[in-house]
Amino acid sequence: MNGKITGRIAGGFTARVTGLAAGLALTALAGTTAAPAAASTPAPASAPAAGTSSGPGVAAPASAPAAGTSLGPGVAAPVTWRPCTGEGVPEDMECGSIEVPVNWARPRGKQVRLDLARLPATEPARRIGGVLGVPGGPGSDGIEDLKRAAGGLTELRRRFDLLAYRPRTSVWAASSPASCARPGATLYEPRHRRQLEALAATMRKAFERCRDDDRTGLFSHLDSLSVARDMDAVRRALGEERLSFMANSYGGVAAAAYIRLFPQRIRAMYVDGVANQIEGWPTFNLLTYGNAQETLTRFGRWCARTPECALHGEDAAEVWRELTRAADREPIPVTSEQFGPGELTGWHLRSFGFGPDPGPGHVRWLAFAEAVDKARRGDGSGFAEPVLGNMRVWAMPAILAMTCGDQRGYTGWAELRDYRRQMREIAPDFPSVSADALGCTGWPEPVANPPRPLDVRGVPPVLGVGTTEGDLPVTEHFTKMVPGSVVVGYEGPGHVMYLQGKKCPIAHATAYLTDLRLPPPGTTCPAE
Repeated sequence: MNGKITGRIAGGFTARVTGLAAGLALTALAGTTAAPAAASTPAPASAPAAGTSSGPGVAAPASAPAAGTSLGPGVAAPVTWRPCTGEGVPEDMECGSIEVPVNWARPRGKQVRLDLARLPATEPARRIGGVLGVPGGPGSDGIEDLKRAAGGLTELRRRFDLLAYRPRTSVWAASSPASCARPGATLYEPRHRRQLEALAATMRKAFERCRDDDRTGLFSHLDSLSVARDMDAVRRALGEERLSFMANSYGGVAAAAYIRLFPQRIRAMYVDGVANQIEGWPTFNLLTYGNAQETLTRFGRWCARTPECALHGEDAAEVWRELTRAADREPIPVTSEQFGPGELTGWHLRSFGFGPDPGPGHVRWLAFAEAVDKARRGDGSGFAEPVLGNMRVWAMPAILAMTCGDQRGYTGWAELRDYRRQMREIAPDFPSVSADALGCTGWPEPVANPPRPLDVRGVPPVLGVGTTEGDLPVTEHFTKMVPGSVVVGYEGPGHVMYLQGKKCPIAHATAYLTDLRLPPPGTTCPAE
């Protein structure tokens, strides 16, 4: 599954790093980095001031409540809507904001402003309610998601306000200190307990430095339970008794947290390519990489029948295995124009080298095969950018702070060792230690949202969509938590079908959200 994680990198630019696995952003199997780009968020034509600024989107307690601010514990002021401005904004999109506590345990403390957007229902007399998008990342901007998806959701919009918000993780990504964007360590695969403990100690110092430099207060409060409470503050500010939800990628973690805290406030929930940490990240990663292992076999069969594949005429999957084993024995030196010199070990390649999504016309698999062919001859340039870029990102406190509070890191050497054993059985061609979990090793805060059973009594059945060549297994893992739920398989590659404008998945989502009608189990959508 491809996901985006947006973080502020030292030097002041915003980088999007694409990875496979939940949103991952989740674990980074995709192994490509996109060119740095600043996010474009629509802003109100005239934005109100609120409190004293402590960084973008963060305000100190105001002396008196103003529109869009918290009015006290459990109460949110109505949203003041204004026409949105900015590039690519639909003509009738409206913008507003609310303020929520940085720390929900101190509701009258420092506040963070969350930008909102809506596309009002086009048939207001038949309006059912609102559908709130829950973006992935973590760190993605839901308003950007709505701008991207709006054209494909016109039927859904007939009877619903389409709602979006900018999560606190996205606010953090834009406002975190420069020190938080410096990698805390050089990640590597620990071979024994002392190496893991040394890496944890190094990362802990980087986390503590980031926390000390943070003026927003958000560093310690980026967990998905806090995000879920923000979601319910949006609901209250809108005056809705219940909301419907569309969650994607890492947004599945926040969706599960919302089920945990506010099950009675859910009218319906659609999930698309979502992560699920209820049973722990090792379980999630094993599902993800198990599917990737099967996809690597499909890549080998595709290459065997494709003369344009650089490894045609050979066992392409075995060539990949031989390359990673050789790189474990003797790392391949590389130089990246963006990230400088480095080296590629087998663990690096297994972590970030292979992308299960073949791309249009199999362009990504063609590029992968060419990179493998060059790397076995000593030229690792085809892997330099994704590997070196991802290794930096997954050691950055700014990025990791958005997920470590959901217990992304290993709890200790015993868990890492057990995970390694299972990975070698289930997906031997992928990393036996997960980079994201290593990065969260040394997290200095209490884990706010640990994996644990989810009480789903009273929760309506959920509709899921996942791609058969990517995120279907993990999406199904989510929907199985709620009795009566159904997952639709999209018979092709990709990630988050409604953001890609895929008509069949969107039609099922629209029918379900509108009429609460689920398709029959086993329903599939052909690739579009």
